[in-house]
Amino acid sequence: MAGSGLWVVGLASLLALPGIFVSISVEASPGDADPHYRTCVGECQNTGIIGGNIISHCQSRENDSISAGSSWYTQEALRVQWKQLNCMTDCRYYCMMRREEERRLGGLSPVQYHGKWPFKRVSVFQEPLSAALSALNLLMHFTGWLSFFLLVKYRLPLRPQTKKTYYEYTGLWHIYAILSMNAWIWSSVFHTRDIDLTEKLDYSSAVAVLGYSLILTLLRIFNVKEGATRVMFAAPILAFVTTHILYLNFYELDYGWNMKVCVAMGVVQIVAWAIWAGVTHHPSRLKLWVVVFGGALAMLLEVFDFPPYKGYADAHSLWHASTVPLTYLWWSFIKDDAEFRTSTLTLVKKAR
Repeated sequence: MAGSGLWVVGLASLLALPGIFVSISVEASPGDADPHYRTCVGECQNTGIIGGNIISHCQSRENDSISAGSSWYTQEALRVQWKQLNCMTDCRYYCMMRREEERRLGGLSPVQYHGKWPFKRVSVFQEPLSAALSALNLLMHFTGWLSFFLLVKYRLPLRPQTKKTYYEYTGLWHIYAILSMNAWIWSSVFHTRDIDLTEKLDYSSAVAVLGYSLILTLLRIFNVKEGATRVMFAAPILAFVTTHILYLNFYELDYGWNMKVCVAMGVVQIVAWAIWAGVTHHPSRLKLWVVVFGGALAMLLEVFDFPPYKGYADAHSLWHASTVPLTYLWWSFIKDDAEFRTSTLTLVKKAR
């Protein structure tokens, strides 16, 4: 991203991608490869006891076997599967905490388990700080969208014939807000409870908002107004993103391929916004520089990862924190763009 113009990254991809840089859950981390950890988990799942902790979900498992004739979706089968899942996650957590304490006493640094750092739980929250900051980002998007809605609905002039806003991208930004808030909801859920379902929902919602932000970027910078032309821009991207999400959910959750797809869509937005900012000289382009420069610096937190401080604050959670003020500035730019476009169109109409 050398050069001042290339700091204009795909803004939506910087502010609405809680899942793109989430730590990858794999079975090849140093922690879960530790034989002491594996032995601990196995004994915990068999006995339901680890140290002074009794894992209630692992108790009486012999009475919880699913009968051969029952289907996976029956109420009893789902209850048993949920109980077994809780048993496994609780055993992993307590064994991880015990092993990390042993490593600390031995003067060793923390290691990752199943692709994630050892976080301390708070109630039901597996990653409490990231979950809380995801919820705060959700709130920032909601308040940003609400202020945008009130602006175009009650403060900006409307077309006399149709009573619709002069700003041609109002509906598109409403959809963007919905997708962004949905992505942050699932980010909050994922950081609260990391299971296969919440992971897929987190990744899928993040890819969806990134793909849509690419469509919106192209429509805005090329000033596409006609419905048919918008469909021509959107259709191939929408088809690709839909296929990609189906691939992740029903074929293989390929983290490497998913990252390549997301990076490719982000690079397109980088180039597009850079050219647009340099050509149009938008009156609020200073906000773009701040948002993009700040977002680029925040991405360094994902590159230079570090173990969670006191078991709570890691690089990813700090990245979530950095997107809070950037989201505020981003929606401020969107509102400025609406006012700028509206004033330009009304002046043109008066001149006629």
